[in-house]
Amino acid sequence: MSKKEVLYEDDPRSIKYFVKKYLLKNRDAYAGKKIIDFPAGNGITSKILRDIGAEPVAFDLFPEYFTIEGIKCSRASITDGIPMEDNTADGLICQEGIEHFSDQLGALMEFNRVLKHNAVLVITTPNYSNLRSKLSYLIFESERFNKKMPPNELDSIWMAKQDITNDIYFGHIFLIGIQKLRLLAKLAGFRIKKIHFTRVKSSSLFLFTFLFPFILVSNWITYKKNLRRNKDYDFEMKKLVYGEVFNIAINPKILVGGNLMVEFTKEKNCNEAGKTLKSKHKEFGRA
Repeated sequence: MSKKEVLYEDDPRSIKYFVKKYLLKNRDAYAGKKIIDFPAGNGITSKILRDIGAEPVAFDLFPEYFTIEGIKCSRASITDGIPMEDNTADGLICQEGIEHFSDQLGALMEFNRVLKHNAVLVITTPNYSNLRSKLSYLIFESERFNKKMPPNELDSIWMAKQDITNDIYFGHIFLIGIQKLRLLAKLAGFRIKKIHFTRVKSSSLFLFTFLFPFILVSNWITYKKNLRRNKDYDFEMKKLVYGEVFNIAINPKILVGGNLMVEFTKEKNCNEAGKTLKSKHKEFGRA
């Protein structure tokens, strides 16, 4: 392992540091379990999984960059699916991957397929819900304030190797905020178990000091209005769902955090997740 890789997993500025910290803290829960690492990248997370007694199963679109000896990394594309049987893995870690997937609901459904019931899914991604990102999107439609251009064909195609695969490794074209991630995960059969705090973004903390009262009041007004409006669900169901959405919207750790790190639990198969959902909209063609 190179010196640079060691620094990444031990550097609090890197998401790898927080994933390592999480895995070490939960080593007993992961020991002896089959855990998918996808995308595996250079293999740091797979190594940590092995070190705590788990059985890492590594996949990546470009396994050529996997550097850990003694662990096999197989080629896999999320568009073609993970080459594993249904309901076979005890957990899956998707570290800094979902922001590169064009079909994020499809990806979450594929994760659901390979995971056992009550299995854990951990997703990390740049925090598109912190205040710095919100302001940057408002002004530039870009992820990083005054630093990066909006997604474009010059900067957002990170790798294309047609001699290996027809899939393109996109950059941060598909950044996702916590609210959309929560919803897509719910539609795919997952529920949020815990949102882990990573690190403070100083610019977001500065914005938080004077924007939070407005965020709190405006979200509270919206929450109360929607409790009254939607008549298709009983009050307790609306309070449960809208309450979760409201609490996420005003969560200070999300508003100032540098990365999202969300731990999900598979509560049902993805083909069952939509059966209990209904909409206030009429079927097409009906009055």
